[in-house]
Amino acid sequence: MASVLARASAAPPSAITVGTPLVAPAWAKLERQLLAEQVPACREFYEKYFDARGYLQCFVRWGANDGPDDAFENFNGWPELHALGADAEILRLYTAGHEGLLRQYTAARTIEVPVAREGMYHQEFIVQSDWMHHGEGLQLFHRMGLGLGLGDATYTKRARRFAGLYMGEEPTAPNYDPALKLIRSMQNGSRGPMLRPATALDWVGDSFDVGKFVAQHGESTYAQFLAHYVEYSEVAGDHFLNLGATTLPTTAFLLTQEQKYKDWLVGYMDAWLERMKRNGGIIPSYVDYRDGKVGGTEGKWWANAYGWGFSPVNPVNGRRENRNRIPRAIVGFANATLLTGGQKYADAWRGMMDAVNGNGRTTAGRKEYPTMYGAEGWYGWQSKPWSVGAKELWYLTMEAKDADRVGEDDWMAYLKGENGSFPEEALRRDLASVQRKTAAFRADRTPPERRLADNMLGNNPAVVTALTHLMQGALVPGRDGGILQARLRYFDPEKRRAGVPADVAALISELSDRTTVVTLVNTSNRVARTVVVQGGAFGEHRIETVARDGRSEAINARSFSVRLEPGCGAKLTLTMKRYVEVPTLALPWERL
Repeated sequence: MASVLARASAAPPSAITVGTPLVAPAWAKLERQLLAEQVPACREFYEKYFDARGYLQCFVRWGANDGPDDAFENFNGWPELHALGADAEILRLYTAGHEGLLRQYTAARTIEVPVAREGMYHQEFIVQSDWMHHGEGLQLFHRMGLGLGLGDATYTKRARRFAGLYMGEEPTAPNYDPALKLIRSMQNGSRGPMLRPATALDWVGDSFDVGKFVAQHGESTYAQFLAHYVEYSEVAGDHFLNLGATTLPTTAFLLTQEQKYKDWLVGYMDAWLERMKRNGGIIPSYVDYRDGKVGGTEGKWWANAYGWGFSPVNPVNGRRENRNRIPRAIVGFANATLLTGGQKYADAWRGMMDAVNGNGRTTAGRKEYPTMYGAEGWYGWQSKPWSVGAKELWYLTMEAKDADRVGEDDWMAYLKGENGSFPEEALRRDLASVQRKTAAFRADRTPPERRLADNMLGNNPAVVTALTHLMQGALVPGRDGGILQARLRYFDPEKRRAGVPADVAALISELSDRTTVVTLVNTSNRVARTVVVQGGAFGEHRIETVARDGRSEAINARSFSVRLEPGCGAKLTLTMKRYVEVPTLALPWERL
């Protein structure tokens, strides 16, 4: 993987014409059906659960279980759906909802919880939370740019402001220490960091009658809510969860190309790589905010809520449960790879996997591997090697040794030439999911005053897994708040929008470090369609050549256009260099 970024030429994308008749395969028809059916389902969901202001119709509260982050999660998948090619109405809906939720939670106030008494949001950003919940609540914001491009001044202004909260640019929110290159607490936000022990009230929110609601985590009383968070007091100091914050300057860079955002991210990530080096290759969950020392004066690198040694009691069942949230940290490694093209961040994650598994043991003739670490050493034993982040690591490197760590994965097996029926099966499964979720929210008779913000999440009808894998050769963006990692993206040059044009379907059937095989089909027998094909979610990959029917054409750009005659299609083999272009949210015509 190349490590030197180069700016692409500003020349218009090369164009090829496909005039070979091709009967639309079943997968192409299913893709178009899935794109079409989700928009009216999302509209109906929106009209049921949001009012004309874009306010969520629920009992509004502060809390980690069902608070502001969950309200925004009701739009999970909507920006991705639009960016794939669904009707532009979906963009209008999620934009209106986003504006409404910002106003709603800025106006919402707590009585008992100190930090949110003047509003749960301040400067359009949650006042204080951890980056597991920040990341979940920011999924909508992080991915809105896929459809907006550079043309929305409000979005760019917010991206700058949000990044500034973690770059020392906002004096009233001193989250970041530029000298020590650390975020000072795992509880942080637009009101700054929490440097005292957190209370259960800080996590849970104001008291309320739980019996009137369906609590998704199983608690039946407010006392159980509080008991859930009794052991969540350790929050001061930097934490691997804070790597989720790197998406904010990443987005600001994608919009502005300003060097300061990249410099901050590289400086912060390199500081974490150095901490890992000093800690035997393993990323710590506690870095003292006063001096930057890993583990503080006692060397407890595993400390802090959601850290390596975090196994609190679940009051619902009375058992200790391991809640190490290390999977959320890989967001920072992926963002750094995107902006630098460097391999060292993937190498560091791989090294950590080897370091953890190097502490395996043999018990009764069976090999076991740890997943947790505390005062007594390694624990949380399992029969398989520790493989957190293995799929993301493989996607960054495209190396066989990393693919082997992933285990069974239907999509990856398909990319290796196994199970040729996978596309149809996956698309049909997602269609059934849309229909099932739609039926479920239609059957919901719960009045707004008895809904919590997370009650509707399971019935959100936006289902983008199969489309993301098959059309873009991409990982599905997760709840960690990361951004889209894709091999290809598509744009409609006639409508000047993201996503494939009407009638067009795309299927990526092979991926390697240098090669991408994609089939493009025009399912219309009457109208020709033109689609722009871009290397990477943000144009970070350079497309060198396109081969079809035994002929190869030079491209040497981050995108090219394909004119598909009516009822025509072709399988294209692209040679590519990954992570060699400066990534940007600019739409193709915005780069000219």
